[in-house]
Amino acid sequence: MEAALTGRPTPPDNMSASGETETPAQGTGVSISLRKLVLIRWVAVTGQAAAVLFAYFVLGFDLPIKSALAVVATSAVLNLLASLPKSAGARLGDREAAIYIAYDTLQLGILLFLTGGLQNPFAMLMLAPVTVSATILSRSSVIGLSGLTVIAISVLAVAHLPLPSRGDMLIEPDPVYVLGIWTALVCSTLFISGYAWSVVREARRMRDAYAATQLALAREQRISAVGSLAAAAAHQLGSPLATIAVVAKELVRDLPKGSAYTADAELLLSQSERCRTILADLSQQRDAGQASPYAQLPFSVLVEAAGEPHLVPEIVMQYEIGPGRDVQGEAIEEPLVSRSPEIMHGLGNLIQNAIQFARNDVTVTTSWNEDTIAVDIADDGPGFSNTVLARIGEPYISGRATLGQHMGLGIFIAQSLLERTGGRLTFANAADGGGHVVIEWRRNGLISMEPAVPMREAGE
Repeated sequence: MEAALTGRPTPPDNMSASGETETPAQGTGVSISLRKLVLIRWVAVTGQAAAVLFAYFVLGFDLPIKSALAVVATSAVLNLLASLPKSAGARLGDREAAIYIAYDTLQLGILLFLTGGLQNPFAMLMLAPVTVSATILSRSSVIGLSGLTVIAISVLAVAHLPLPSRGDMLIEPDPVYVLGIWTALVCSTLFISGYAWSVVREARRMRDAYAATQLALAREQRISAVGSLAAAAAHQLGSPLATIAVVAKELVRDLPKGSAYTADAELLLSQSERCRTILADLSQQRDAGQASPYAQLPFSVLVEAAGEPHLVPEIVMQYEIGPGRDVQGEAIEEPLVSRSPEIMHGLGNLIQNAIQFARNDVTVTTSWNEDTIAVDIADDGPGFSNTVLARIGEPYISGRATLGQHMGLGIFIAQSLLERTGGRLTFANAADGGGHVVIEWRRNGLISMEPAVPMREAGE
């Protein structure tokens, strides 16, 4: 058992196919509100116009006012076009949003070219577009916009109109100072864009992983709910079907031979018997603790039920029950617990993981004492790799990510669900090889745990 397997639920469409690749939310699945980008640009246009007018009319700086205002007006016109009713509610993909932000970078670069280049204190605003892009766009788009920003900064360092001044003041920064500004802006562009993108990427990955966890829990809850309905139907329909069967028998017995209704009565009797057989099977499942999530059953039975769907003929599955004793050595009765969907799915994922990595056999040991309840899952596979073991429990971590179909979410989902029930998980490699997972609960907390409430009530 080396790494996390995929969970049983189908993952969301915007989820990565492997541990380290981008999710569509970071790539082709980007969907950005045009209205929000328009609002950001209006803030930029307003600030640019105010700065140009203030410097020219209030401070008296000599600058190409007409050219500067023309650049600002161009952005304002484009914003008005983007604000038309037909397009205001549009959403942009990754490529369209990247082009939109690239224009803002070039527009700001042209404005700085007219007003002194990197000598202008407002040159630091060149970091704004690429920072915005790092929070919403894919890695390739962020890299492209970062490159465009670095090129624009480099051009502004050597080619620009003089810094605006007035008659009583002449500012001519030393070239070393300009070089320092260029170095600071380039380093800031690369650092801020890379850091912001990595933080947002991790947040997206965690969001998608928790969404998969909720889907897994919802699926398990639906399965339990269907089982409960089946058991309730078996109980409620038992008496009416028994009455129908009695009436059908009476009809078959009392109808005269050769009656046209004899065949119908016999068919009615046979079908009622068939229904009773089906309901009896459902009742057996209910009695075995496989239907109702509110049924109390021995903890070892719950563990076996969690692993049953994942059994394969090639692997020998061994369930063992450790001695339950208190500190004085007295035997302790096995605890009865509710059939929790979180425990069922969480243990099922871990057992499935062990089976798929095992060479020959998997051993699941259930034990308890007066304070704790524990499950040990051990296999004879290759064990966890050091890389995976160091980061186990994080989403999208898998030793089989290169195979494509494994997303590295199985252990993350299992850990998230089991920790919701108060469980504590420990992952290690056995001394003789193979993976070893231990899950422990406080006995009182697990026994008193209420069955999982529907997700809508849980604040989902």
